[in-house]
Amino acid sequence: MRNHPLLRAYDTLVLRRPWISLALVALVLVLSASQLGKIKLDASADSLMLQGDPALDFFRDVSAEYGAEDFLLLTWQPDAPLLSDASLDPLKRMADELRTLPRVSSVVTVWDVPLLESPPVSLSDITSGDPLPSLNDPQVDRAMALEEFTTSPIYAELLASREGDLTAVQVNLQRDTRYFDLLQQRDALRAKAEAGALSAAEEAALEAVEVAFKAHTAQALEQQSQLVQSVRTIADGYRQHARIFVGGVPMITADMVSFVRSDLVLFGTAILGVMLVVLALIFRRVRWTVIPLATCMASVTVMLGLLGWLDWRMTVISSNFVAVLLIISLAIAIHLVVRYRELHAEDPEGDLHDRVLQTVALMAVPCVYTGITTIVAFMSLVVSGIQPVIDFGWMMTVGILVALVLAFIMVPCLIEVWPKGRPFRFRQEGEPLTLHFARATEHFGKTILVATAIVVGLTVLGISRLQVENRFIDYFKETTEIYQGMELLDSRLGGTIPLDIIFSGPDATAPLPGLEDMQPAADAPAEDDPFLDGDTAQFAAADEPAADDWGDDFDGGFDEFGGSEDSFTPSYWFSLEGMRLLDAAHEHVDSQEETGKVLSLSTTFSVVKDLLGDDIGSVELALVQKSLPADVAELMVDPYFSEDKEQARITVRVKETSEQLRRDAFLSRLHNELVEVTGLAPERIRFTGMLVLYNNVLQSLFQSQILTLGAVFIAIMLMFLLLFRSLSLAFIALAPNIVAAGLVLGVMGLAGIPLDIMTITIAAIVVGIGVDDCIHYVHRFQREFPRDRNYVAAMYRCHGSIGRAMYYTTVTVVIGFSMLTLSNFNPSIYFGLLTVLAMAVAVIGALLLLPRLILLMRPLGPEADAASEAEAG
Repeated sequence: MRNHPLLRAYDTLVLRRPWISLALVALVLVLSASQLGKIKLDASADSLMLQGDPALDFFRDVSAEYGAEDFLLLTWQPDAPLLSDASLDPLKRMADELRTLPRVSSVVTVWDVPLLESPPVSLSDITSGDPLPSLNDPQVDRAMALEEFTTSPIYAELLASREGDLTAVQVNLQRDTRYFDLLQQRDALRAKAEAGALSAAEEAALEAVEVAFKAHTAQALEQQSQLVQSVRTIADGYRQHARIFVGGVPMITADMVSFVRSDLVLFGTAILGVMLVVLALIFRRVRWTVIPLATCMASVTVMLGLLGWLDWRMTVISSNFVAVLLIISLAIAIHLVVRYRELHAEDPEGDLHDRVLQTVALMAVPCVYTGITTIVAFMSLVVSGIQPVIDFGWMMTVGILVALVLAFIMVPCLIEVWPKGRPFRFRQEGEPLTLHFARATEHFGKTILVATAIVVGLTVLGISRLQVENRFIDYFKETTEIYQGMELLDSRLGGTIPLDIIFSGPDATAPLPGLEDMQPAADAPAEDDPFLDGDTAQFAAADEPAADDWGDDFDGGFDEFGGSEDSFTPSYWFSLEGMRLLDAAHEHVDSQEETGKVLSLSTTFSVVKDLLGDDIGSVELALVQKSLPADVAELMVDPYFSEDKEQARITVRVKETSEQLRRDAFLSRLHNELVEVTGLAPERIRFTGMLVLYNNVLQSLFQSQILTLGAVFIAIMLMFLLLFRSLSLAFIALAPNIVAAGLVLGVMGLAGIPLDIMTITIAAIVVGIGVDDCIHYVHRFQREFPRDRNYVAAMYRCHGSIGRAMYYTTVTVVIGFSMLTLSNFNPSIYFGLLTVLAMAVAVIGALLLLPRLILLMRPLGPEADAASEAEAG
């Protein structure tokens, strides 16, 4: 091996010139450090969506059609009565301050909405265009207004709680048209590129658009974070008047970025500090503590610098690559250090350079193979279709390559140049703890196999209980504002997670029920005028008195129905049949346990019925469509009706805190029931919103990840065959990895930890770590066994050498990553705990199950005595 051309080239270029090699590494580190300020975190909702999901395009179309804006919600729960001066005056001052913030388009409070029942207004009052009463009017009866806010189908559980002690302040943010323009341009050019129809000019345009899109999103997220902080600052000035929580997607995004950034800095430093202490206790030499840590820090620094230079954004998921890269780079460095110390112990007076070169020669193959197999494990994430998960896979792939290169430059070169210290006394350190594992393997083999069988049984049980569901609120601790605000919104103000139900209208050329024969009106109504039939005959002549008190409510409305200057065509959704369909759909959605506040045109119809009575027809509904003033239509019609697309929209807020929420089952069941209730064709009812998009992400995890793990194990099996040249040894080495990966997933199932976009990466991490330990152990066993062809003796030697490196790595990582349990971000806690479990399971499998299977199956041939007897025979 020492005469291999690559090793000779390595010796000439790197090892013979350690100072130059280290100087080049230092230069790379300086350049990388200069890029650290450019690192950006992306926690936008778009970054968490399933790329290529048709539902994502539909969601964007619906958002554009209905002018949906992002918004922040502030809850206002005063000690004084809700509509008293002590509550309303500071609320108004706070709202006025919020309106002055940049990017705020409007602020809606109880002060700003029209009152329809305090006292009750008529339809003519609404359609006249005159301002409707509000709390700003001194003569308004606040007791009646409170009754309206707590019982109105529009305001109850949206603007005010039904108990009348809590109100919401909605801060609407200006729609980022620049973002959507760039997004549309980028996606259109990407689609052409995938079809292979992109010209040279369009390729340049795509590159320019992607650069502009990245720059704009970074700027927008920074502005959004500043806005959220400004809103909180304003709210802090009024907390003496009321209990206030800030909620909404922009706030969650800003807090997630804050949590991740804090965890990266705080816990990254804490993990390195703990690693420093543990390595110092293990090795009791400064050099063996500093060299591995310096290698880890260099790998992470270079990788972070690369991200900054390429403007490769980290997300709440892919940011975990920093912690995992620490594990992998530390493992490589410790294996090199431990191997060097073994060689030093065998020949303390030998040549330093030869010893370092021999270390590299012995460790190059297993380290390179562990790197490749770990890359294979993380490549399983690339096919997920979820951009942050894809990024995590690619970041780990590049990071592992960086760690391998730096470890094989820094560790040997630092050993070469480090000043000589105290005499080396390897054998005085005492018996390695790993030899206890060797004795357990030798004497309790059946127990190990039985325990493994029990673990496999529990694993199967746990995986059968594994759920691709989670409550987003569970990402945060109960002490955080996000958790408390979401819980309050869910329980008192109608839910948090939006769901839109879009109903497509019938054929536009089909006559509308109740208005089939309506013709454009002349100066006088014709005999077949639809307003002459049935219960609308009171409008037979303009000079006839109305048949009842409703007549005045329609003054002016009919004059506009068919005039020559505009041709108004009533919508199906404002016909009697359309109203009944929407009423039935609305009622059914509202009856679901999972749903909170439900709003639609049915809500508007309910208000009209309160004004006119239940016995209304298509004519009155068409009048509502035509004659509502713009400000009233903006509140009661525009969010739920698209005239251009002949669509009706039901907006639902789903209760995220519900323990019974099972997104996929709920959406599937609700769609089927709405088809049955309305009688519409299934394709005319479509769901969209964050609930649908996130459900699609979760459902893709089983399809793209769990099944992909099987392909990963097959690929690793083939690599084991190539490395070990033995089918039986390849199967033996693979077994502990399958058990470890399965056990971690099984524990998640038994503990009720859902498989989601945050925890899905754990399976790849387990495989990557487990594969490393098994490759190192089996490769060392293959070297040790030929010395005496004694399986038990070779096992003891492996446990005392390579087992020691595996143990050191595990102890260091387990203690270091336990620090993550102090995070405010539960996914970081899960990541820390599951990583600790993965490391422990991987090393136990490699030190107990793997050697036991080797002793049992004897894949390297017969032992020395058996071989001699066979030859003698």
